[in-house]
Amino acid sequence: MSETTDQKKRRSPKMMISIGIGVVLAIALIAAVSALTGGKVTPGDGGLPTSKLVGQHVKAFTLDGLNGGVVKSPWSEGRASVLVFFASYCGPCQHEMPKIAKYIRSHSPSPVEVVAVDAIDKRSAAQAMIKRDDVTFPVAFDPNGAVTTNIFGFQAVPESVFVSAKGVVKRVYYGAVPKDTLASGIKRLKSA
Repeated sequence: MSETTDQKKRRSPKMMISIGIGVVLAIALIAAVSALTGGKVTPGDGGLPTSKLVGQHVKAFTLDGLNGGVVKSPWSEGRASVLVFFASYCGPCQHEMPKIAKYIRSHSPSPVEVVAVDAIDKRSAAQAMIKRDDVTFPVAFDPNGAVTTNIFGFQAVPESVFVSAKGVVKRVYYGAVPKDTLASGIKRLKSA
């Protein structure tokens, strides 16, 4: 026995209510799992989960500089910092880095130090990107993820981390950091 068109139309609102209830339950389940696994939701971050790193003291590091020398974590020398994790093969990083470089060239972040960390990348490709984007701030080379993955726990880039002069993580921004977020983060670190 087949259903008539009228029978199908009468059932449609019931189906929509069931779907709506299912969506609400799925959102509630996601929020519960996030809370149980340590994710925090704060209104200042647009309702996005913050990192477990926030409020934690982060280990100091020393890495080779992408173009020679060494790059040390600024907080090991008492300076607040913004770490920008990137890679040359990362599409969002390719759009983010020139904007960050331009902003830093035109707005002095001092006494906050901006440091880029090239994550699990080929040196020559990263050097070409940094040259093309006219990056003037220090760039650390992290070819094996010793800092990116082992200290900060990042599995993907771009990510930006705002760290106080005492080495306490104040904020982690997942994805390409917008200019206004970078500027407000630097301002907060300057006033801390």
